[in-house]
Amino acid sequence: MKRGAAMLLAACLAVIVTGCGYHEAGHNNKLPTELHTLAVPVFVNTSQTYRIEQDLTAAVVREFITRTRYHVVSREDRSADATLRGTVLYAAVGPLTLDSRTGRVATVLVQVGIKATLTDKDGKVLYDNPSYVFREQYQISSSPSSFFQEQSPAMARLSRDFAGALVSDVLETY
Repeated sequence: MKRGAAMLLAACLAVIVTGCGYHEAGHNNKLPTELHTLAVPVFVNTSQTYRIEQDLTAAVVREFITRTRYHVVSREDRSADATLRGTVLYAAVGPLTLDSRTGRVATVLVQVGIKATLTDKDGKVLYDNPSYVFREQYQISSSPSSFFQEQSPAMARLSRDFAGALVSDVLETY
């Protein structure tokens, strides 16, 4: 009986010690080890939304700087080991809900489609996702006295969410 209990305890400890596959985000970098410098030029904007490409690019650069040890340059750089290029394919803003009392728009949905490709200096594709889609919603104040323009903060949240997802995908999917 004691021997069976000891073996069961040993098996349980082995499972606990080996874990369940959990790892911290950003520490599972599967990119080639010879990459040290990343260029992230301003994304191309094919949408009609003003400056969206700048917000998305800045968020991606910040995310790479805070989560990795790469030297990140926010421009085209031929000496970089790899270059991440992005294209804003579309940005759409539309009503999501209406105020039942006034019939006016109460909540707005922003949807952005983005393409991202990471290539090394020889042109080899290290990562490619042609169809990122990110959404963010925000409420519109019904009172003119408390009006606050929420679209810019919503775009900032969307940019941060996209940057976090992109950097995770690039580091862990390669």
